Amino acid sequence: MIFVSVGTQLGFDRLVRAVDEWRASQHGVRVVAQIGAGSYEPLNMWSTPAMDTTSYERLVESSDLLVTHAGVGSLLAARRWRKPVIMLPRRAELGEHRNNHQVEGAAELFRARGAYIAEDIEQLKDLLDRRLELRAPSALESESAGLGVRLGELLDMGLEQAR
Repeated sequence: MIFVSVGTQLGFDRLVRAVDEWRASQHGVRVVAQIGAGSYEPLNMWSTPAMDTTSYERLVESSDLLVTHAGVGSLLAARRWRKPVIMLPRRAELGEHRNNHQVEGAAELFRARGAYIAEDIEQLKDLLDRRLELRAPSALESESAGLGVRLGELLDMGLEQAR
């Protein structure tokens, strides 16, 4: 099962539509999506705007792959449950966020094994096609300490840019 999550604050129609369109040609692939407050309603996968933390964690745990925006919470959930994660960063120029902190931070922060960054919809669909080849991250080990330090730096950078 593929679990799609766009976070709790904003919808992300570009991501949801792309996965829904991809799913239309995939027979036997189950996709569950938490789609936020977007305007696009999926036709080819089960979706809900929001869910509680317990349901979210259960879906990550039972999934084979997590597809999400480039949010830190999503990456940490994927790593906790050792799931490969495909991330499509939100883009300010497309009206998906107020700045490009997800784009700017993705390459640095999400370089970890098991995280795959899609620069655009074509790459997202290509990664979905290759989903069985994607490797899950190892357990949170020494690299998690470096992740925490880098996360703090990127959050500080994002706060400066938002001002």
